[in-house]
Amino acid sequence: MSAVLESMSTTPSADALAAPVPEKRPRSQRLASQGVTLSNGKSRLRGVVLTVLPPLMGLGLLVLLWQIVSVNNSSFPSPAVTFAEALRMFADPFYRNGPNDQGIGWNILASLKRVALGFGLAAVVGIALGFMIGRFNFLAGMFNPIISLLKPVSPLAWLPIGLLVFKSADPAAIWSIFICSIWPMIVNTAAGVQRVPQDYMNVARVLQLSEWKIFTKILLPSVLPYMLTGVRLAIGTAWLVIVAAEMLTGGVGIGFWVWDEWNSLNVPHILIAIAVIGVVGLALELALVALAKAFTYEEAGN
Repeated sequence: MSAVLESMSTTPSADALAAPVPEKRPRSQRLASQGVTLSNGKSRLRGVVLTVLPPLMGLGLLVLLWQIVSVNNSSFPSPAVTFAEALRMFADPFYRNGPNDQGIGWNILASLKRVALGFGLAAVVGIALGFMIGRFNFLAGMFNPIISLLKPVSPLAWLPIGLLVFKSADPAAIWSIFICSIWPMIVNTAAGVQRVPQDYMNVARVLQLSEWKIFTKILLPSVLPYMLTGVRLAIGTAWLVIVAAEMLTGGVGIGFWVWDEWNSLNVPHILIAIAVIGVVGLALELALVALAKAFTYEEAGN
């Protein structure tokens, strides 16, 4: 009897038999999976470091060179002095003490307004003209000599013409932006149209598509990358030109503000303005890059 009880006590229960037995992986596999995890973490950390570290090192080198120049030239403000003046200036960028004494914020907005007007007009005219030049050989033969002749002319050379025609500084500055922004858009758009495969145009001719169908279904999707490249080049040129034009025409604007600060020998403000001009130009270009990535064919067709 005791032997029977002893055998029953050693027999596993049904619950014990039903319970899953934990799988034991070999130690080499466990170490390998941990190694993969550690390797992924290291690669992500390395990617972050390679993304952040080079720009920080470049900015650090620029500040170091700036400090060296300021040490060797007492009239040149140091980075610390300029930074302190920037904090004071941007504490109230939109003050008004009269028409010739306004905060840097108003000057930036005035310049952006002129750029928007001149650049917008150049986009409307330049892109349309680029499509026509690329589409029709007769127009290409007529306009190519004019473009080749006028494109190398400095934008500031057009400023006296604008002052003579418009009799005012504001339209003259907008005219300078227009005339310097239009060439990249014409040239890049026309080049894109001329690079459309001829087979596409042959199919359109066989199907007897209208010019509007050819434009929306064939030309625009193919030309869009070229067109956006021209727009990016033009906005950078327009922002460069407005600063120089405002130095000559006066009034309210970031270019006039820089010239006014130079007349007052306020070098920290000039350095701050240089940084602001660079940041605004970079922001404009990044905005256009984002627009180019988000712009789809369906949106273009609509």
